[in-house]
Amino acid sequence: MPTFTAPDGTLLAYHVFGDGPPLVCLPGGPMRDSAYLGQLGGLPAHRQLIMLDLRGTGRSEVPADTGSYRCDRQVEDVEALRAHLGLDRMDLLAHSAGANLAALYTGRHPERVGRLVMLTPSVMGVGITITGESRIATARLRRDEPWYPAAYAALEAVVAGQGSADSWQAIAPFLHGRWDDAARAYDAADEVQKNAEATAAYAGEGAFDPDTTRKALAGLDAPVLVLAGEFDVSLPQSAAVEYAALFPHARLLVQPGAGHAPWLDDPERFLAATTEFLATTGARNPA
Repeated sequence: MPTFTAPDGTLLAYHVFGDGPPLVCLPGGPMRDSAYLGQLGGLPAHRQLIMLDLRGTGRSEVPADTGSYRCDRQVEDVEALRAHLGLDRMDLLAHSAGANLAALYTGRHPERVGRLVMLTPSVMGVGITITGESRIATARLRRDEPWYPAAYAALEAVVAGQGSADSWQAIAPFLHGRWDDAARAYDAADEVQKNAEATAAYAGEGAFDPDTTRKALAGLDAPVLVLAGEFDVSLPQSAAVEYAALFPHARLLVQPGAGHAPWLDDPERFLAATTEFLATTGARNPA
């Protein structure tokens, strides 16, 4: 398995799948082993996926300074990977919390980004507020599902700030287009694939400066795809619209029937959207 050395000496690992132009993938979680991404619904048939194990996750080393788990301090890990791969610019795909890292990287190194796919992105790093009402409205789209009454009651408790650990577990179906065995397995693996210490530190004090990041993204001369899921209560459509508006050359696509992991819910539709975007020319062509 290939590795490279981060600026602080931590040995970081990445996984390579497929052939073709490279697409660097940043996992979410935050701080979850990149294995959970699988092969993104068959994307290696079209692109060479470079999946980074963030420091302290997967096959990457635990850093000597665990304060370096903070999102902004991992930006130079991504830049070190780009240099290691010998890419002048790179196409990036970031999922969920990984989009915070991608946003900070893009803000700091805009000239190094060719195309950018923000897949059901977390909005923490850019300071977008998601209201409880918008989450509830998205959840109501599922009112005909057999699991809906219990999950909806749990979501109401969470939105009201009264959620327990059981409540958070009960709302899991709202993050998936289908609450089936594949979705249950995806969720069950979360606990063992995450580095809990790193998760707690990821958004620590000082990690994000939303005003600075938004200003940098507003000047980005690169094409961006924001791909959201119709049923994803973590990124309601109103928030996805606001997120896409941060970029001057962004396209928002809301995948019908999808939740927080669109490649699981409908691989064919996900592949069609991502491969079409990655094949098109935009404001600036990647190297």
